[in-house]
Amino acid sequence: MIVKSRVVIGIDPGFAITGYGLVREQENGDLEWISHGVVTTPSDWDEPKRLLELYQNLCEILNTYKPDCCAVEKLFFQKNVKTAISVGQGRGAALIAAAASELPVGEYTPLEVKQAIVGYGNADKQQVQQMVKILLGLSEIPQPDDAADALAVAICHLHSTRRNHISNYD
Repeated sequence: MIVKSRVVIGIDPGFAITGYGLVREQENGDLEWISHGVVTTPSDWDEPKRLLELYQNLCEILNTYKPDCCAVEKLFFQKNVKTAISVGQGRGAALIAAAASELPVGEYTPLEVKQAIVGYGNADKQQVQQMVKILLGLSEIPQPDDAADALAVAICHLHSTRRNHISNYD
């Protein structure tokens, strides 16, 4: 199956820091880095203002790069309930930004991302980041970590949709 070139934005959601990474899959299956970075919100702002800032920044990124689809990391497990709630709120802002841009969304657990990138669900963060560097042909590991994680989510989505022959983007 030949898949036409498509661009995916991966999002590693958070409240204080949300990572994003854009990857293009070429028609021949090669992956190409487009951009990566983070959206941060000031800790002295109240929650509604921080969520609005996150949403608006993500919408601006989506409008700038116009990806074909979006992949967001699922909240899998958090020991700290307060952290889980804030990450969940950041994830909600990301999902709403994708919906507002009318993008199809894929959602992946950290285990699924690790398996897609490294081939091993218990891979550590350094192994995932090293594979992201290799898969995208980069000279160094993308920084900060949240952005590297977002690139991994985007690559996971491309691998998953290619493997399953799922493509709503043709």
